[in-house]
Amino acid sequence: MGRTVHPEDLNAAGNGTRHGWWDELLRHPEELQLHIQDRLASCLNEQAVAAAARLYPDASSSVLLLLGCGLSESGCAQDACVILNRRSRRVRQAGDLCCPGGAVEKGLDPILARLLTLPPLPLGRWPHWKRLKQRCPCKARITAVHLATCLRESWEEMRLNPLKVRFLGPLPPERLRLFTKVIHPLVGWIEGVHRFVPNWEVDRIVAIPIRKLLDPENYYRYRLYVDPDMAEHVDPTPRDFRCFLHQDGAQVEVLWGATFRIVTLFLERVFDFVPPDVSQRPFVPGLLNHTYLNGTRA
Repeated sequence: MGRTVHPEDLNAAGNGTRHGWWDELLRHPEELQLHIQDRLASCLNEQAVAAAARLYPDASSSVLLLLGCGLSESGCAQDACVILNRRSRRVRQAGDLCCPGGAVEKGLDPILARLLTLPPLPLGRWPHWKRLKQRCPCKARITAVHLATCLRESWEEMRLNPLKVRFLGPLPPERLRLFTKVIHPLVGWIEGVHRFVPNWEVDRIVAIPIRKLLDPENYYRYRLYVDPDMAEHVDPTPRDFRCFLHQDGAQVEVLWGATFRIVTLFLERVFDFVPPDVSQRPFVPGLLNHTYLNGTRA
């Protein structure tokens, strides 16, 4: 069965420093960004899942996997970090860590997408834009619209300034398992120290150092229990998922689900890192109930 993980377990075993070939790279943000950009360029030649072939499918959304070297509150002052939102209790999947993003606004986002191709803006500065536009114009248009969507949503959710985002490339689409939806992740870098202002959808901003994400000791099992009230609609058998635990001050944050898969796919593409087998690791419990699926709407 295994045992439940407690915060002291993280202090004892999961917060050490692991070194690898990427150690020096993480100390040099400009070199790191170029490395990420080069590695993600390989995604441009891949075939997307079927839903991505449509222009703006209703069951599709885009998210920004945001990277950077600091938060104004000094949560991540020096190390390169993945910057995520913690969902508020008023939205679906309350308490989960997620990338900012959402569904395409078909009237607005195509207009914003054209603006993003201007030289000073994220797509205009991306070195692969012209090649993608020439070789795969449909994919270029979809990429531009999805980038416009996640930048617009990032402004709404956390006041991310789109003019300070450097676009580094796309990741392959990700299918949600609890909801009928396909997520299109795009990777960006926030330049300089930025003060984020969460809106009502976001409880707090969480910065996770990439160095910690590359440490196998920080990976555990997330055991999802089902509320008895949900038993008619969902198999009540508890299920285990891989997860990453992050000690953030007094908070222990759990990264799991679709965002976990997006982040670990990024780590695999960019750093050749694959999360370890966690079948024998301690587990952290979670609960699937109506509030988790629907939010409180208060």
